Amino acid sequence: MTAARQIYAIVRKDLLLELRAREQVTGMAVFALLTLVTFNFAFDLTGADRAASGSGALWVAIIFAGLLGMGRAAAIDRQQGAWEGVLLSPVDRGTIFLGKLASALLFIGIVEALALAVFAALFSLPVLHPMVLLVVCLGTVGFGTLGTLFSVMAATTRAREVMLPVLLFPLSLPIVISAVRATTLLLTDRQAEVGPWISLLLGFDVLFLGISYVVFGHAVEE
Repeated sequence: MTAARQIYAIVRKDLLLELRAREQVTGMAVFALLTLVTFNFAFDLTGADRAASGSGALWVAIIFAGLLGMGRAAAIDRQQGAWEGVLLSPVDRGTIFLGKLASALLFIGIVEALALAVFAALFSLPVLHPMVLLVVCLGTVGFGTLGTLFSVMAATTRAREVMLPVLLFPLSLPIVISAVRATTLLLTDRQAEVGPWISLLLGFDVLFLGISYVVFGHAVEE
Protein backbone atom coordinates (compact mmCIF):
# COMPACT_ATOMS: atom_id res chain seq x y z
CA MET A 1 0.00 0.00 0.00
CA THR A 2 1.11 3.52 -0.71
CA ALA A 3 1.44 6.03 2.11
CA ALA A 4 -1.68 7.86 0.91
CA ARG A 5 -3.76 4.67 1.08
CA GLN A 6 -2.38 3.88 4.53
CA ILE A 7 -3.32 7.35 5.77
CA TYR A 8 -6.76 6.91 4.25
CA ALA A 9 -7.18 3.56 6.02
CA ILE A 10 -6.34 5.13 9.39
CA VAL A 11 -8.72 8.05 8.83
CA ARG A 12 -11.45 5.67 7.68
CA LYS A 13 -10.99 3.55 10.81
CA ASP A 14 -11.28 6.59 13.08
CA LEU A 15 -14.29 7.88 11.15
CA LEU A 16 -16.09 4.53 11.41
CA LEU A 17 -15.44 4.40 15.16
CA GLU A 18 -16.89 7.88 15.53
CA LEU A 19 -19.94 7.10 13.40
CA ARG A 20 -20.69 4.09 15.59
CA ALA A 21 -20.08 5.76 18.96
CA ARG A 22 -20.99 9.37 18.09
CA GLU A 23 -19.37 10.70 21.24
CA GLN A 24 -16.21 12.52 20.20
CA VAL A 25 -17.51 15.16 17.78
CA THR A 26 -20.72 15.56 19.76
CA GLY A 27 -18.84 16.29 22.97
CA MET A 28 -16.49 18.70 21.20
CA ALA A 29 -19.38 20.56 19.56
CA VAL A 30 -21.34 20.91 22.79
CA PHE A 31 -18.26 22.20 24.60
CA ALA A 32 -17.45 24.72 21.86
CA LEU A 33 -21.02 26.04 21.65
CA LEU A 34 -21.31 26.29 25.43
CA THR A 35 -18.08 28.31 25.53
CA LEU A 36 -19.27 30.73 22.86
CA VAL A 37 -22.65 31.23 24.52
CA THR A 38 -20.97 31.81 27.89
CA PHE A 39 -18.62 34.43 26.43
CA ASN A 40 -21.54 36.03 24.63
CA PHE A 41 -23.31 36.75 27.91
CA ALA A 42 -20.16 37.41 29.94
CA PHE A 43 -18.77 40.30 27.86
CA ASP A 44 -20.18 43.54 26.52
CA LEU A 45 -20.30 43.04 22.77
CA THR A 46 -21.21 46.62 21.93
CA GLY A 47 -17.96 48.31 22.99
CA ALA A 48 -14.61 48.81 21.34
CA ASP A 49 -13.26 45.57 22.77
CA ARG A 50 -15.80 43.45 20.96
CA ALA A 51 -13.28 42.08 18.43
CA ALA A 52 -10.69 41.22 21.08
CA SER A 53 -13.28 39.49 23.25
CA GLY A 54 -14.70 37.70 20.26
CA SER A 55 -11.38 36.40 18.97
CA GLY A 56 -10.48 35.21 22.48
CA ALA A 57 -13.80 33.41 22.82
CA LEU A 58 -13.39 31.76 19.44
CA TRP A 59 -9.94 30.37 20.19
CA VAL A 60 -10.84 29.27 23.70
CA ALA A 61 -13.68 27.27 22.18
CA ILE A 62 -11.46 25.76 19.46
CA ILE A 63 -8.54 24.92 21.75
CA PHE A 64 -10.48 23.30 24.55
CA ALA A 65 -12.82 21.45 22.21
CA GLY A 66 -9.79 20.15 20.30
CA LEU A 67 -8.10 19.15 23.54
CA LEU A 68 -11.18 17.24 24.61
CA GLY A 69 -11.50 15.49 21.25
CA MET A 70 -7.85 14.46 20.86
CA GLY A 71 -7.65 13.17 24.41
CA ARG A 72 -10.84 11.16 23.97
CA ALA A 73 -9.68 9.74 20.62
CA ALA A 74 -6.45 8.43 22.15
CA ALA A 75 -8.37 6.91 25.07
CA ILE A 76 -10.82 5.13 22.74
CA ASP A 77 -7.96 3.61 20.75
CA ARG A 78 -6.35 2.32 23.94
CA GLN A 79 -9.57 0.97 25.44
CA GLN A 80 -10.66 -0.96 22.38
CA GLY A 81 -7.21 -2.30 21.51
CA ALA A 82 -7.20 -0.57 18.13
CA TRP A 83 -3.95 1.24 18.87
CA GLU A 84 -1.98 -1.98 19.31
CA GLY A 85 -3.36 -3.21 16.00
CA VAL A 86 -2.26 -0.04 14.25
CA LEU A 87 1.26 -0.30 15.68
CA LEU A 88 1.53 -3.97 14.67
CA SER A 89 0.52 -3.20 11.09
CA PRO A 90 3.31 -2.87 8.47
CA VAL A 91 3.00 0.91 8.35
CA ASP A 92 5.74 3.45 8.93
CA ARG A 93 5.40 5.31 12.23
CA GLY A 94 5.50 8.66 10.46
CA THR A 95 2.62 7.58 8.24
CA ILE A 96 0.63 6.58 11.31
CA PHE A 97 1.22 10.04 12.73
CA LEU A 98 -0.01 11.69 9.54
CA GLY A 99 -3.10 9.48 9.56
CA LYS A 100 -3.93 10.33 13.18
CA LEU A 101 -3.27 14.00 12.49
CA ALA A 102 -5.62 13.92 9.48
CA SER A 103 -8.33 12.35 11.65
CA ALA A 104 -7.87 14.96 14.37
CA LEU A 105 -8.01 17.83 11.86
CA LEU A 106 -11.13 16.35 10.27
CA PHE A 107 -13.01 16.18 13.56
CA ILE A 108 -11.79 19.59 14.73
CA GLY A 109 -12.71 21.05 11.34
CA ILE A 110 -16.28 19.78 11.64
CA VAL A 111 -16.62 21.40 15.06
CA GLU A 112 -15.00 24.61 13.82
CA ALA A 113 -17.46 24.92 10.96
CA LEU A 114 -20.34 24.79 13.42
CA ALA A 115 -18.59 27.08 15.92
CA LEU A 116 -17.78 29.70 13.27
CA ALA A 117 -21.40 29.81 12.11
CA VAL A 118 -22.64 30.27 15.69
CA PHE A 119 -19.88 32.79 16.39
CA ALA A 120 -20.86 34.90 13.37
CA ALA A 121 -24.46 34.95 14.56
CA LEU A 122 -23.71 35.76 18.21
CA PHE A 123 -20.87 38.26 17.86
CA SER A 124 -21.83 39.91 14.55
CA LEU A 125 -18.20 39.94 13.44
CA PRO A 126 -16.84 39.11 9.94
CA VAL A 127 -15.37 35.79 11.07
CA LEU A 128 -16.19 34.08 7.77
CA HIS A 129 -13.74 36.34 5.91
CA PRO A 130 -11.23 34.27 3.88
CA MET A 131 -8.24 35.66 5.79
CA VAL A 132 -9.82 34.78 9.14
CA LEU A 133 -10.51 31.27 7.88
CA LEU A 134 -6.86 31.02 6.80
CA VAL A 135 -5.70 31.96 10.30
CA VAL A 136 -8.10 29.42 11.81
CA CYS A 137 -6.74 26.71 9.52
CA LEU A 138 -3.09 27.54 10.27
CA GLY A 139 -3.72 27.69 14.00
CA THR A 140 -5.63 24.41 13.92
CA VAL A 141 -2.86 22.62 12.05
CA GLY A 142 -0.22 23.70 14.56
CA PHE A 143 -2.34 22.92 17.60
CA GLY A 144 -3.55 19.63 16.11
CA THR A 145 0.00 18.55 15.30
CA LEU A 146 1.18 18.95 18.88
CA GLY A 147 -2.07 17.56 20.24
CA THR A 148 -1.78 14.40 18.15
CA LEU A 149 1.76 13.76 19.38
CA PHE A 150 1.12 14.48 23.05
CA SER A 151 -2.27 12.72 23.22
CA VAL A 152 -0.55 9.48 22.21
CA MET A 153 2.16 10.04 24.81
CA ALA A 154 -0.29 10.99 27.57
CA ALA A 155 -2.57 8.03 26.84
CA THR A 156 0.05 5.65 28.29
CA THR A 157 -0.05 7.36 31.69
CA ARG A 158 -2.60 6.91 34.45
CA ALA A 159 -3.37 10.62 34.71
CA ARG A 160 -3.76 11.17 30.97
CA GLU A 161 -6.50 13.81 31.46
CA VAL A 162 -3.99 15.91 33.40
CA MET A 163 -0.84 15.10 31.45
CA LEU A 164 -2.19 16.11 28.04
CA PRO A 165 -2.83 19.80 28.85
CA VAL A 166 0.36 19.95 30.94
CA LEU A 167 2.41 18.78 27.95
CA LEU A 168 0.45 20.58 25.26
CA PHE A 169 -0.25 24.08 26.52
CA PRO A 170 3.34 25.34 27.11
CA LEU A 171 4.56 24.34 23.65
CA SER A 172 1.40 25.45 21.87
CA LEU A 173 1.53 28.93 23.41
CA PRO A 174 3.24 30.53 20.35
CA ILE A 175 0.53 29.11 18.11
CA VAL A 176 -2.25 30.36 20.39
CA ILE A 177 -0.80 33.86 20.78
CA SER A 178 -0.19 34.24 17.04
CA ALA A 179 -3.65 32.95 16.13
CA VAL A 180 -5.49 35.16 18.63
CA ARG A 181 -3.50 38.24 17.65
CA ALA A 182 -3.96 37.68 13.92
CA THR A 183 -7.70 37.07 14.36
CA THR A 184 -8.08 40.25 16.42
CA LEU A 185 -6.26 42.33 13.80
CA LEU A 186 -8.44 40.94 11.02
CA LEU A 187 -11.67 41.50 12.93
CA THR A 188 -10.64 45.13 13.56
CA ASP A 189 -9.88 45.67 9.85
CA ARG A 190 -6.11 46.02 10.32
CA GLN A 191 -5.02 43.61 7.62
CA ALA A 192 -1.78 45.49 6.94
CA GLU A 193 -0.44 44.36 10.33
CA VAL A 194 -1.42 40.71 10.14
CA GLY A 195 1.32 39.51 7.77
CA PRO A 196 4.02 38.82 10.38
CA TRP A 197 1.61 36.87 12.56
CA ILE A 198 0.53 34.66 9.67
CA SER A 199 4.17 34.06 8.77
CA LEU A 200 4.84 33.13 12.40
CA LEU A 201 1.92 30.71 12.38
CA LEU A 202 3.12 29.11 9.18
CA GLY A 203 6.67 28.80 10.51
CA PHE A 204 5.55 27.11 13.71
CA ASP A 205 3.28 24.77 11.75
CA VAL A 206 6.18 23.60 9.60
CA LEU A 207 8.51 23.31 12.60
CA PHE A 208 6.10 21.35 14.78
CA LEU A 209 4.99 19.13 11.90
CA GLY A 210 8.56 18.20 11.03
CA ILE A 211 9.61 17.52 14.62
CA SER A 212 6.46 15.52 15.43
CA TYR A 213 6.86 13.40 12.30
CA VAL A 214 10.42 12.51 13.27
CA VAL A 215 9.90 11.83 16.99
CA PHE A 216 6.52 10.08 16.78
CA GLY A 217 8.11 6.68 16.34
CA HIS A 218 10.03 7.12 19.60
CA ALA A 219 7.00 8.56 21.41
CA VAL A 220 4.86 5.47 20.81
CA GLU A 221 7.45 3.08 22.16
CA GLU A 222 6.48 2.08 25.69
